[in-house]
Amino acid sequence: MSRTKAVKVSGLIDYQEGSVVSRTILETDTGTVTLFAFAEGQGLSEHTAPFDALVHLLDGEAEVTISGQSLHVRGGELVIMPANKPHALKAVTKFKMLLTMLRSQ
Repeated sequence: MSRTKAVKVSGLIDYQEGSVVSRTILETDTGTVTLFAFAEGQGLSEHTAPFDALVHLLDGEAEVTISGQSLHVRGGELVIMPANKPHALKAVTKFKMLLTMLRSQ
């Protein structure tokens, strides 16, 4: 992806039926930005990460669970997943999200 060109983020990735698709947009020593497309009903099982992560839903709806608390997140909304807290995501409808992970504490 060009660093000097404006792009429509959601157009950088396509949905695939029955799958979760990801594309790394930027990776540096201090963090990563990854674009995801989740087919309806697909998800990421509970896991932890050593750094805070910002999830920004571009479209659709997702259930984001953090430390046992379930949040219904819609396109245009964002949520912070704190470092070292168990979290999971599931597509209520197909959705795309931008995940920004900051490698600092």
